[in-house]
Amino acid sequence: MYKQLRFLVYILFTILIVSCGKGDKKTTTYFGGKIINPKSDKIILYANEIAIDTFLLNENNKFFAELKNIKEGLYYFIHGNENQYIYLEPKDSLLIRLNTWDFDESLVFAGKGADRNNILIDCFLETEKDDKLFYQYNKLNPKAFQSKIDSIKKIKYTTLQQYLENHPNETEGFEKILNVALTYPLYARIEKYPLVYSKKTEVNIFPELEKSFYNHRKKIEFNDSSLFYYPPYSYFIRNYLYNKTYSLGHPPLIKEYTSKFTVDLLNTINSEISSETSRNAFLKQTVISHFYNKSSSDINGDTFDRYFELTTNETDKKEIQNLINDTKAIGINDKFPNFKITDYTNKEHDIKDVIKNKNVLLLFWNPNNVSEWYIKSRIEYLANKFQNIDFIQIKIHGELEKSIKNLDIKNQYYLNSNSEAFKYLSSKMPRSILVNKDGIVANGYASISSYNLNSYLKNLNSYKN
Repeated sequence: MYKQLRFLVYILFTILIVSCGKGDKKTTTYFGGKIINPKSDKIILYANEIAIDTFLLNENNKFFAELKNIKEGLYYFIHGNENQYIYLEPKDSLLIRLNTWDFDESLVFAGKGADRNNILIDCFLETEKDDKLFYQYNKLNPKAFQSKIDSIKKIKYTTLQQYLENHPNETEGFEKILNVALTYPLYARIEKYPLVYSKKTEVNIFPELEKSFYNHRKKIEFNDSSLFYYPPYSYFIRNYLYNKTYSLGHPPLIKEYTSKFTVDLLNTINSEISSETSRNAFLKQTVISHFYNKSSSDINGDTFDRYFELTTNETDKKEIQNLINDTKAIGINDKFPNFKITDYTNKEHDIKDVIKNKNVLLLFWNPNNVSEWYIKSRIEYLANKFQNIDFIQIKIHGELEKSIKNLDIKNQYYLNSNSEAFKYLSSKMPRSILVNKDGIVANGYASISSYNLNSYLKNLNSYKN
């Protein structure tokens, strides 16, 4: 079946190339393909988190594009709620075929540049399969765990060497990326092992490790800014930073990060990451993710103070300050304020009327920060578990008139740009607010992704006025 798919893609690719006219092949890279069961009408191509082009699907769910003067390297494309990385070189002619019902597993490539991308997707899928193996391996003692790592590492190195032998003219740039795709997920697992072991074995202490356990660190480029957005690399760096911070004497995490741990992690990031752009990105991601993990409106002043001292990104500072201001604007035990919201029949409502005599979770969401797919999945799960709570979604940014598909439309609203609610949503980051039947705030800044939200929902679910 795989060969048949690749053959069909190749035939389609040939037809497209012939039809593309007399483009300048010296400076043009071709990228196209077919999407089966599309989730939207477009493909968006990114380089380093920056959208560089958008390609619309035609009536046959195909797209084809000419990219002028691109640089060799990693890119990724987004379709619907899914994304995948690709490696492009000037004058490549890369065509994809995928079925959104089985996105990554169905993705195949054809044309010039296909071999590179097919092996990269194979690496990605192998890493996912390894997750099941390491669920058991993380319970092993350090010596046994290291033995498993060494065995898998030999297989990865063999794969790398075989590919290079079969592609003697491969570029140094791709050889580097393939090495990262094959080996860095293993290095990330090594960095995470002490913490996972302490949880799996329920001993709540870190295992004693030989110095050689971290020998892989000698091979790592810790400040390669060109790779910071590539998941195998960024995941390793993240695990390394956390592991280094735990080694300062912090006990294994129970439910949430202490203020002291977060401050130490920020300091670790500052000392280990030399690239200013990458350092600022890690600092921001850390302070936001730890705040959302708490899933409460309590502000750890030391954490944010240290963040403001370390980051050099003025835009990020303003965004984080807005987050703090939003948190303080509505707190626990406050009377929830009234403002207008609009339903998907374009009718305005006072929010006080919508939530009257109800226990509610109000999710204010922004498509730039959270996907529709995740909201749908999470809300359906929570609504089934806490049936005495109404879960209401209010869109605050993006294409406001576009609702979340296959989620109860009666519980979906949006805010007009002049809404009074933006006094509490100036950062435009996702925010969940829990309000009881009396209209009193039970939690002023929760997160639907946090485990710590459950206790608040449990209490709200049982609340009776």
